[in-house]
This record gives sequence, C-alpha cells and structure tokens, in this order.
Amino acid sequence: MPNIITQLSDESFEAFLAHANASDVIDLRQVAFIDPYGMVGILEAGRMFSQKDTMKTLKLPVSDNVLKYLERMDFFKYAARFFQIDAGDDLLDRYSKSSYSDVLLEITPIEKSDDIHFIVGKVKERAHMILAKHLNYDEGAINGFIVALSEVCQNIIEHSGNTGFVGIQKYRFQKLEKNVVKIAVMDLGIGFRKSLGERFDIKDDIEAVDKALFHAVSRHEDEGRGHGLASVRRFVNKWNGKISIRSGSAKLAVVPEWSWGKKRETNLTYFPGAQINIMLPEI
Repeated sequence: MPNIITQLSDESFEAFLAHANASDVIDLRQVAFIDPYGMVGILEAGRMFSQKDTMKTLKLPVSDNVLKYLERMDFFKYAARFFQIDAGDDLLDRYSKSSYSDVLLEITPIEKSDDIHFIVGKVKERAHMILAKHLNYDEGAINGFIVALSEVCQNIIEHSGNTGFVGIQKYRFQKLEKNVVKIAVMDLGIGFRKSLGERFDIKDDIEAVDKALFHAVSRHEDEGRGHGLASVRRFVNKWNGKISIRSGSAKLAVVPEWSWGKKRETNLTYFPGAQINIMLPEI
C-alpha cells in the first residue's frame, strides 16, 4: 500500500499519483497542508480517471483548516464532477467562505479565451492589495505578474488541445520568513513532446520541456511565437522565483537558492498534458 499522504504540493505530486493509480479509494484523511498545485493536481487526476470511465472515491482530510481552505478555493465546486466524495451531507454548510482571504484566484477552469480575460480581471482586482501589500511589488512587477499568468494560461488554449485549471494563493513561507505567491496551472492536453513534435524531432519529454522553457521553441512557424514560457521564466528569474514544468514523464525546474527540489527529473509516472508551478517571493 502506498505511503500515507500528509501534504499535497508539487513536491509530493509523484507520491499522490502512485497512490491514486494504485487504489479505487484516494485517502487524503491525513493531509495537513495543501496548496493550489495539490488541489489542481487532485482535480486533474480525477478528470483523467473519469475520462477512462472510472470514478474513484475521495476521502477528504480530517483537518478543519484544510477543509475550510479547500472550500475557500472552490475545490468542492469541481471535485464532485470527478469523484465520489466520502463526506457528510453538511460539508458545505460547515465550511462556508470567510469574508477575508489572501486568495488571488480560486480554482478556475480554462476552457476558452474568454476564461483568460475573466482570470486576468479577477487577479487584477486583488493583485494590488495582495502583491503590493504582502510581496512589496511595484506597478511594473504586478504588470509582469499579470503577463506571466496570461502566458501560462494561454498555452492551454493554443497548444494543449484540451482544457485545464488554474489557482493562485499567497502563503507565509516559514523557511524564508517571507511571503510567497504560488501559481498552479494544469491541463490534460497533448503535452510538450507531441506539441513540439509537429515541427521538430523531439526524442523525449525532458527535451520538449527544455526547448519550450529555455529555447523559446514553438510548434507554430509564425515569427515571434513560442516565447511565452521563456518570457515567463525570465520574469520568474528577475524576481528570484521558482518555476517547474512537468509533462508526460519528465519535470524540469528553475530552483532559486531559497527553495528546494530537483532541477531535472525523468522516468516519472506518466501523466497527460502539462503541470506548471510558479512561486514568487516577497521582495
């Protein structure tokens, strides 16, 4: 039986996948921490299984704090589409949204271009209060944040051939004693290797992600196309942030000195589409 899952983020996604693939019941009862990547990852896994005509049972965390956060992020709004939820009928009554939150964007589907306009508008509403107040971002940095967010969301519309989810949250990062913002964007599309393989000879997933992230390669022949993720990486580097991209069975990351994680991983459990994680620290 897979190890008990106690936290859900990009660092523990592989353990979650192993657990989810091995059992019809996904047991999250011991989860004490979850971030947008963890939440979106659960939903995308459930969506993947449902596309294979499998609806797994989800045992929810017992932690009140985690349940309140899941509700605040609109997790339950989508989870019931893909899972049998093992919880009491009064779940949503018990965990109503608080009036104040440092959520930049609740979990939001990305299905069409209009969704990106909605996402950008919603984030703009909250960006100055959260990014300026808690991360000390000036107007230029906030605009750069919005552009980076638009780019990673637009990738789903232009390249994936599928749909996805995005979620954004501010956290207090204890190791740094600073605030950070986490962005999670995922889809169940064709992935980088198949997308770039339409124009190039790509031997594996890691090469495909490397070309998109570091070399601005695109499947489109139009001049100027393909710079989206490379420009996002430059923005993240400018603010000493972290970015990781997982696609297929590989993961590539830019890891600053204040964070952790492997820069390059291969032979991972196959998962369709792309999973992007961005962390930006207080300045």
